[in-house]
Amino acid sequence: MALDTPVLRFVVTSTLTGTVGLVPVTAPLSLDWSWPLTTGVAANMADKIYTTTVTLAGSATSDIDLAGSLTDALGTSLTFARIKMIAIKAAAANNASNLMQVTRPASNGVPLFLAASDGIALRPGAAFIWVSPEATGVAVTAGTGDLLTFTNSAGTNSISCDVVIIGASA
Repeated sequence: MALDTPVLRFVVTSTLTGTVGLVPVTAPLSLDWSWPLTTGVAANMADKIYTTTVTLAGSATSDIDLAGSLTDALGTSLTFARIKMIAIKAAAANNASNLMQVTRPASNGVPLFLAASDGIALRPGAAFIWVSPEATGVAVTAGTGDLLTFTNSAGTNSISCDVVIIGASA
C-alpha cells in the first residue's frame, strides 16, 4: 500500500488597511507553506494515515493509542513509529462551555507536547495543526510513549473533533 500526500499546506491571504497621516496604506500578506510527503519513512515521506472523529460525553476521556489497535480507512492494522503531521478540528457545534482538550498523558504519552500533561484546549470550531516532515518527526514508542488523550473539559454536553494523523512505520 502507498500513501502519497502531494498537498499538505497552510495558506493565509490577508490585507491590513489603514491610514498613516493623510496617506492610505495597505499591507498585504500572502503566506503559503507546504509540506509534500511522498511514500516512505525518511525525510519528507510518510506511509501511514489515520483518520477518526472523536466524540465524548460530558467529562469523558478517550485515548488514541498510536502503537495499539488502530486501523486505516482500508481496514488495515497500522502502528506508527513516527508522527509527521497531526491535525485536529473541534466541531463548530460543540458547546462553548465544553472544551476539547488534547494532551500528552502523564503515563505513556506520545511526546508531541514538551512535558507530560501538556496539551491544548480547542474551543468550538478551533483547530490545531502540527507538522514535522523531517525524518525523525515525533517518535512513538509502544507501551511508553504512544498515547494521545482527548478530554471533554466539563458538563453534560457531548462534543466531538475530527482527527488526521500522518506518520511513518519506521
